[in-house]
Amino acid sequence: MPKHTFVAYVEDKPGVLNRVASLLRRRNFNIESLTVGHTEQNGVSRMTIVVDADDLTARRIEANLYKLVNVLRVDDVTDNAAVVRDLALIKVAVTPANRSEVIQLADVFRARVVDVDNESLIIEITGTEDKIEKLVDVMRSFGIIEMVQTGIVAMSRVAATVCSRLITSPSRRPSVAAMAALLPWMAWKPRCS
Repeated sequence: MPKHTFVAYVEDKPGVLNRVASLLRRRNFNIESLTVGHTEQNGVSRMTIVVDADDLTARRIEANLYKLVNVLRVDDVTDNAAVVRDLALIKVAVTPANRSEVIQLADVFRARVVDVDNESLIIEITGTEDKIEKLVDVMRSFGIIEMVQTGIVAMSRVAATVCSRLITSPSRRPSVAAMAALLPWMAWKPRCS
């Protein structure tokens, strides 16, 4: 099943992450990746959500997210020109004999060594999931002790899709009934005015 990447702007309040995750869980959507962080606007957080979904299911997810009161805006950036990145830390077992080889291989992937120990190195890599997977495959032969990955973050390259004002008042947000009527044919996206 194809993956869809959504960027949701939400109110920065306790419980919002739980509400979004619970909504997706209740509707049986598999969350591939979920990252949350602050935005340039006070009181607004940005969620990047990657789910396994076809186009119709993706429209349903977008409509369901708008049902949550704390969701201000949702963009499906799957087909848009976007910068998509992931970050991983990989602890690799090394010996004095192969330490320089591991460092050189990390340089090939434009990764950097962030910690050095007698028996291990910690490598930080930022990039696409494919790039990270390739580095992990190369480092497996040396022995991966531990690894952690953050999850995907995405930002649209097109300036026209960025709004200076988010939809914050209920009167500017479409009603649930209006969105439900649009679902099968939904080409609707909120526009900034």
